[in-house]
Amino acid sequence: MDPATLLYAVVCVLVAAVVRGFTGFGFSMLAITALAIVLPPREVVPAVFLLELAASVQLLAAVWRDIHWRPLAWLLVGCLLGTPPGVHLLAVVPAAPMTAALALTVFVAALVLARGHSLAAMPGRAATIATGAASGALNGGIGIGGPPVILFFFGSPIGIAAGRASMIAYFVATDVMALAWQATEGLLTVQSLRRALVLAPVMLAGVWIGSRAFARADPGRYRSWVLRLLMVLAVIAGIHAVAQLR
Repeated sequence: MDPATLLYAVVCVLVAAVVRGFTGFGFSMLAITALAIVLPPREVVPAVFLLELAASVQLLAAVWRDIHWRPLAWLLVGCLLGTPPGVHLLAVVPAAPMTAALALTVFVAALVLARGHSLAAMPGRAATIATGAASGALNGGIGIGGPPVILFFFGSPIGIAAGRASMIAYFVATDVMALAWQATEGLLTVQSLRRALVLAPVMLAGVWIGSRAFARADPGRYRSWVLRLLMVLAVIAGIHAVAQLR
């Protein structure tokens, strides 16, 4: 990366990591949406996944007791089924359509979350597996498998603490799956590892800042700003993709 791109990447990763540390989600959505403005998705996604995995491991020990294991297991079954076709799309589809799909998915997911989507009861096994499959396909294809699972946990009656903890555990498993499939498609390269190592200290610092803020800040107000930022980034990335297509 040239100096200007590197500085932009540092700022994007820091902001995304602070959000990740506070909410338990959002790092991939923010980082990939922002970085896809200046780099092709196939170059961005593997490096961000490596950073996402490090962020999840950093947070996992603190939330282990709050994890809701039963739905998490069925979500992972679905994710395992949905990830391979998603990764294949990432390897063969040109950058502009992938960026457009990424932008649309992020915008819709943020809009649904902002409208207060909620479930009256925990979904059954089939619906849970289907949610995991959708997440796996999105995760492998455009690196943002979080939205279906965020809707699943934060819209369910299990509570914010259990939802946040379960998502953190889910992202550890799904990032490992996606990275394995990306390696088989030749997407996980030395360049990806180098970029992740360069940005790792920034990411770790951001997660630490966000985690400390979790106990003090108003979650509802902070969440609304996160969703607004996601929508703005999605619109910018979408405009960039449309310009490339033309």
